[in-house]
Amino acid sequence: MTYSTSEMMTVAAARRLRNGSVCFVGIGLPSKAANLARLTSAPDVVLIYESGPIGAKPTVLPLSIGDGELAETADTVVSTSEIFRYWLQGGRVDVGFLGAAQVDRFGNINTTVVGDYHHPKVRLPGAGGAPEIAGSAKSVLIILKQSARSFVDKLDFITSVGHGEGGDSRKRLGLPGAGPVGIITDLCIMEPEAGTHEFVVTTLHPGVTREQVIAATGWAIRFADTVVVSEEPTEVELTALRDLEARTAAAHGQVAGEA
Repeated sequence: MTYSTSEMMTVAAARRLRNGSVCFVGIGLPSKAANLARLTSAPDVVLIYESGPIGAKPTVLPLSIGDGELAETADTVVSTSEIFRYWLQGGRVDVGFLGAAQVDRFGNINTTVVGDYHHPKVRLPGAGGAPEIAGSAKSVLIILKQSARSFVDKLDFITSVGHGEGGDSRKRLGLPGAGPVGIITDLCIMEPEAGTHEFVVTTLHPGVTREQVIAATGWAIRFADTVVVSEEPTEVELTALRDLEARTAAAHGQVAGEA
């Protein structure tokens, strides 16, 4: 089956979720990837959203954390304060799955503004629960489409801390957990280099060249000593993803998480 670069990105991200893990899910691309994982390789993954659903199993992708589909399909629903205090800050979340408008070489995220904070070119949706997820989850996955505008040498605003300034910066900040362990894009997968915690390319998606990745990155991106190629999406993965998107389009008139 033929597939798009966006489908490759979503499938590659879904494969990173371990079956049985507890995943705190962001709306948009993270939700699409997490629910694809639930429908394919990780049927027992526990999806948590910041509005309170635990064990959500939506049949269509939610438009927001307040989408009733999440509460209706969840194993239980608790207060937002319990989600953050007991589950997240209590160390019970294995993976935080986040999107971003901008990301830098150390996995720090901007979802606040593009340009000067007081006179921005674009004002973005904002932080939501992302700073707490990035700070307290045992590990963090980041998913976004890759371009020199989104992969920047210096963030316009740091909304959520990844590995700070690199090295032991995260430890010095007193943040628990491993921080970002993977950035999955429509071109490649990046992982933090041991010691520096700078993200380097470890996996290229089929047909993608190093030159394409370099052109789509705003810093001098480096490649791991050994770079592998992603396995192409299977028919099962593509069918599950396309069915999920079709159900969502029928329900909402659009594909949630496509932006």
